[in-house]
Amino acid sequence: MLTVDFDRLGIGDGAKVIDVGCGAGRHSFEAYRRGADVVAFDQNAAELDDVATLLRAMADAGEAPASARAESVVGDARALPYPDQTFDCVIASEILEHVPADDEVIAELIRVLKVGGTLAVTVPRWLPEQLCWLLSDDYHSNEGGHIRIYRADRLRGKITGRGMTFTHTHHSHALHAPFWWLKCLVGVEKSDHPAVVAYHKMLVWDMMRRPLLTRVAESTLNPLIGKSVALYFEKPVSAVELV
Repeated sequence: MLTVDFDRLGIGDGAKVIDVGCGAGRHSFEAYRRGADVVAFDQNAAELDDVATLLRAMADAGEAPASARAESVVGDARALPYPDQTFDCVIASEILEHVPADDEVIAELIRVLKVGGTLAVTVPRWLPEQLCWLLSDDYHSNEGGHIRIYRADRLRGKITGRGMTFTHTHHSHALHAPFWWLKCLVGVEKSDHPAVVAYHKMLVWDMMRRPLLTRVAESTLNPLIGKSVALYFEKPVSAVELV
């Protein structure tokens, strides 16, 4: 389940990509599949072990070009261990809402991006996220949980204020918003609730089969209730002086 639109990133053979806060690795896997040299970067060592295992399995199965490279790296997004202008593309999907020092992380994302490169940032969208917070404290008040709700225009301003050029935005995962509202309503820990189980089965069916009905429904609903908002930026020469 990708939140970032890879067709907008121009990732191909030999592109250098870092997926910051990669989590379970979904965007890293797609970049690797497209032939990029990928760094799956996260602070969670245990989760990164699983990501590394899957990257090796992809290589063994021939699911990525032989020329592509992939590695998993444990570290702090506030201090990325790479020189300035290392990567052609930087992805930060569903990470900034977890980070107290989001300005520090944004500065690092921009610093390691090459001039002319693309930055893709996604966060939970304001309205669906606001409803989750209103319905349940447990949804966000936990260790490592969401600490803020972004308005897309303010986040865009944080990034363009550092010299980046905004290029595009879209919303994703409209069918997932009601699922989280339902979970918040019945209790986020009650994964065995019959309504939650039934909705989850539908989401799994959608992800595995991608039927026309749900694809049309999601694309229609994304502008209204898309769970995530994705923002895309390009790094001009002038941004180097502002990082």
